[in-house]
Amino acid sequence: MNTLYLECAMGAAGDMLTAALLELTEDRQAFVDKMNSLGLPGIRVEAEPMIKSGITGTHMKVTVNGMEEESLDDHEHEHDHDHEHHHEHDHEHHHDDDHHHHHDHDHHHDEDHEHDHHHDHSHASPRDINVLIDSLPVSEKVKADAKAVYALIADAESRVHGRPVSEVHFHEVGSMDAVADVVAVCLLMEQLHPDQVIASPVHVGSGTVRCMHGILPVPAPATALLLEGIPTYGGQIRGELCTPTGAALLKHFVTSFGDRPVMKTRAIGYGMGKKEFPQANCLRAFLGEAENAREPATKLECNLDDMTGEELAFAMERLFQCGARDVYTQAIGMKKSRPGVLLSVVCARQDADRLAEEIMKHTTTLGIRRQDMSRYVLSRYEEIAETAYGPVRVKHAKGMGADKSKAEYEDLAALARQHGVSLETVRKSIKH
Repeated sequence: MNTLYLECAMGAAGDMLTAALLELTEDRQAFVDKMNSLGLPGIRVEAEPMIKSGITGTHMKVTVNGMEEESLDDHEHEHDHDHEHHHEHDHEHHHDDDHHHHHDHDHHHDEDHEHDHHHDHSHASPRDINVLIDSLPVSEKVKADAKAVYALIADAESRVHGRPVSEVHFHEVGSMDAVADVVAVCLLMEQLHPDQVIASPVHVGSGTVRCMHGILPVPAPATALLLEGIPTYGGQIRGELCTPTGAALLKHFVTSFGDRPVMKTRAIGYGMGKKEFPQANCLRAFLGEAENAREPATKLECNLDDMTGEELAFAMERLFQCGARDVYTQAIGMKKSRPGVLLSVVCARQDADRLAEEIMKHTTTLGIRRQDMSRYVLSRYEEIAETAYGPVRVKHAKGMGADKSKAEYEDLAALARQHGVSLETVRKSIKH
């Protein structure tokens, strides 16, 4: 199985992910040329060789209107912990459209770009970003992936600031830089097309970070929300190692987190950050063949004999909404010859405690059995396919000698109802 493993020992940022994945490709200049031909406003991308702790890798230099967004070394405020560029996440100073942007606020959650404060500070909404992404000459899959990553960031921002997603705004220059990072990673993922993506636990750094809203703990609030359900750790390195864009890209693309599997490695990529730390500031990517596609999993079970069908259906719905991989019931016989229901929930190991709380909250059980195990999985991805009646989502699964595809039922059904035809008629019209 074609496997991509991401080693996030120094966190993750959009440019580091881009550079690491770029090193796994055969024609790097062709990719750089493609990025520069997309028409992203003011954006210029370069791949630069860089050495960290004696290791050679690649740094992605992204300039906006000729300027590279640099991190700010403000030792008075302990800004030496900044990652190489926090321009990608645009997330700490864009929510108040009527603020006055006092430029002495070292907001390196938006690139620490002191040199850029003379620019007009217009803003882009999530809708603006989606319109821009839709205009790019890339595949529908890349567009869908990029918009999904931005949706994760916008959702985290809205939760942090207690405002609807529609009121989230990204600083224009920073968002252009971030779009370049996000689109680049999505393009490279499409090009490499791994059957599964596994990542190590994510090193988030430690200490504090200064932004427009004040001094915040690391990981910053939006990053912390994006990393929910993902194994993370801090450490002795002071600074923000994982940015919101890096966290969102991991959350969208990574199928499981854990140790590097047994695999025959074909290529290794080093994505370098600009800042200097005691440890080599890089994200490492391994591409190769893994023999078996297994991921850690946990099964939670309880016996129920005093819930109505409606109550049980609601509990199952909530468990799916909270991230369960599967929820199912079986009829069982219980003590005193009572008929009952066995509720089983399969989930990622890191989600087990949270889902156990949901089971306790939404069912009548007084105890839950837990069994840690592993499961074989196929790599899954989704793309948009055209039919004679409109677009439908098609789910693909691949690996372990299997290659399966299935159109999304809800999309087929909606088109069948709209045009008064059968499901099979719509399905047969899918253009391959």
